[in-house]
Amino acid sequence: MPSIPQVKSEVSELALLFDIGQILDQSMDLRDVVGPVLKAIARHTGMLRGTLTLLERKTGELVIEAAHGLSEGQRQRGRYMLGEGVTGRVVQSGRAMVVPKISEEPLFLNRTRAREDLGLDDVSFVCVPIKVGNETIGALSVDRLMTETLDDDVRLLSIIASMISRAVKLRQDAQQDKQRLVEENTRLQEELREKFRPANIIGRSNAMQAVFDMIAQVASSDATVLIRGESGVGKELVAHAIHYNSHRSKRPFVKVNCAALPESVIESELFGHEKGAFTGATSLRKGRFEMAHGGTIFLDEVGDLSPHTQIRLLRVLQEREFERVGGNETVKIDVRVVTATNRDLEEMVARKEFRQDLYYRLNVFPIHMPPLRERRTDILELANYFVEKYGKLNNKNVRRISTPAIDMLTSYHWPGNVRELENCIERAILLTTDDVVHGHHLPPTLQTAEATNTVMKGGLDDTLDRVEKEMIIEALKNARGNKSKASAALGVTERIMGLRVEKHGINPRDYRFARVV
Repeated sequence: MPSIPQVKSEVSELALLFDIGQILDQSMDLRDVVGPVLKAIARHTGMLRGTLTLLERKTGELVIEAAHGLSEGQRQRGRYMLGEGVTGRVVQSGRAMVVPKISEEPLFLNRTRAREDLGLDDVSFVCVPIKVGNETIGALSVDRLMTETLDDDVRLLSIIASMISRAVKLRQDAQQDKQRLVEENTRLQEELREKFRPANIIGRSNAMQAVFDMIAQVASSDATVLIRGESGVGKELVAHAIHYNSHRSKRPFVKVNCAALPESVIESELFGHEKGAFTGATSLRKGRFEMAHGGTIFLDEVGDLSPHTQIRLLRVLQEREFERVGGNETVKIDVRVVTATNRDLEEMVARKEFRQDLYYRLNVFPIHMPPLRERRTDILELANYFVEKYGKLNNKNVRRISTPAIDMLTSYHWPGNVRELENCIERAILLTTDDVVHGHHLPPTLQTAEATNTVMKGGLDDTLDRVEKEMIIEALKNARGNKSKASAALGVTERIMGLRVEKHGINPRDYRFARVV
């Protein structure tokens, strides 16, 4: 039967281990718990000082991560390399070391200088490794007044070190699981982006990624979508992408250009008409809304609708019903409405040109299609696509776009957006004769001084002198070398004309018989 002191000792150890277990469960960050662990050891064992030292893999240096009984300055001084001092040996070998009397141990370096006040003669030092698997990641050490129970201290500290190592392993596993989840989530997001990246829309810029994300979010719903953007940016392509990624993809997709239809026929086109509703209405005709039943209707340039048509459209959006022109029968429809405009609807609402209630009905889910100048990284990809497209259409095997032409394409501001780029490439394909798109195949609006080798040289004074000389020579040519007539044509006196002719070294007689074209 164990003696009473031994029973008390075992109870104290169990209490310590219980406390440490609870401390280690409190946080996933090891730095938050090592300090309280050391305090618990001091409270239960009466140690003088304690440190938890960790190995920095990149530098191979051992640093004190947490300490009890050391000042901040002392803790900062406690740095060792692998194999250096008692702590360095423990981490290098992975085996515990006991120093009964640190004043007699040459390996004990006292680098923190924390033992100088108490002296070294009556202090023992116990250091045990902290291992994760077969790898030693640090050490746990304590200072004690000399005692005969150092073997018990080694056993207890080894148990505590094992508990710390298991906590570290659990945290590492949790961190790895978290990282794997992040990577998996990123991969799935990329797959979804690829899935919802419409095949008919080209672009990988951040601005276009935002558009693709919006399409993915709204496609599966029946929400009304308003596509905003300048003319030529590809708003119709966004409408196509929304429809063909929705549950209505197998049903009709009906397009209406509201700006292209005269006001006199727009209502008949949208809502249909009854036989005899007006002159020429010889039979019943279904409108675009009826034709789109179960599918999607795309109203392009919706900002150009007349006030009367806006009222009828508002009713359709609110009630999902209408009457044909000249009819009394109410037609019920199930149609998703996607609209687009390049106009400033907010300003039109302020000017009473567009109904505010209709604006709110249309603006449920707005998507902004960026202009080409805001997605310059997409220009080359778009250009290559159009080169391939129009090369096939014109039976030409155009292999590439020259570097000067690429520079011209990427530096241009593209007021006509993607539509203008497409037209430029189509023109270049027709002009090329060597299966390469060169800079001179592009329209004059894209020609730059660098590409055409016409960079203006010299400063302002040189340029003004050159222009002045050219104007004087041109005037002398027209006047057949007569300085008086040339000066009159230029609006200067004969004296000024003579000074300028002398300055530029011009001989008027050289132009007496000049041929004026």
